[in-house]
Amino acid sequence: MPIVVFNQKGGVGKSTITCNLAAISAAQGLRTLVIDLDPQGNSTSYLLGSTAQADQPTVADFFEHTLSYSFKSIPPTDFVVETPFENLDVMPSSPALTELVVKLESRQKIYKLREALQQLMQTYDRIYVDTAPALNFYTRAALIGATGCLIPFDCDSFSRQALYALLDNVQEIRADHNPELQVDGIVVNQFQARANLPQRMVAELIAEGLPVLQPYLPSSVKIRESHEQALPMIYLDPSHKITLALVELHNALRT
Repeated sequence: MPIVVFNQKGGVGKSTITCNLAAISAAQGLRTLVIDLDPQGNSTSYLLGSTAQADQPTVADFFEHTLSYSFKSIPPTDFVVETPFENLDVMPSSPALTELVVKLESRQKIYKLREALQQLMQTYDRIYVDTAPALNFYTRAALIGATGCLIPFDCDSFSRQALYALLDNVQEIRADHNPELQVDGIVVNQFQARANLPQRMVAELIAEGLPVLQPYLPSSVKIRESHEQALPMIYLDPSHKITLALVELHNALRT
């Protein structure tokens, strides 16, 4: 079940949510893969930390291979790297993704990721795809190949404006390319329960019938420590309130 974590607005916690949900899947014994399609590579850094190597394969290498005229087919698992965590692998990002876009678009390679995901699902129980904050070639390719989409939302007016356009874009991709694609839900992130604005904004989204997921993820400095130590919360502090909220959110997702 490939799940894309996507929002066209930056800074809403896409990589944090992606990696922590993936880590929980892995900790529960599921064979789990993260595909990092954001050239910034935050998910890659979060999961590999100091174990990252300059010569490791990347998702850019996978896309480069789709441009090759070679008759030798390389399985997508060859572009996967083990993380330090049991059951958890990553297909690392690379800045080269940015340079490849024009070639991939001109050669109409938008469906190659879907083909790879179909193969990878034979190896993995869960696949999470982190995306850049833009509806670019890679994000479209991911949505075309996925069955679900999670939308992080940080209770900001700009994030709300972007949300409606995002939902329209997902619906268009579903209608034109991928009828199996569903919005699994809106993940409320960095929620401040005592502040009026976040409470009002979430209540309005629910009143509009939008699929807001429970629980809401609270703000916590512990997340910054998690990033710094390259340890998802389930490994850093399993009993912390945000870890418990992430586990509850993970377990509420459709399988």
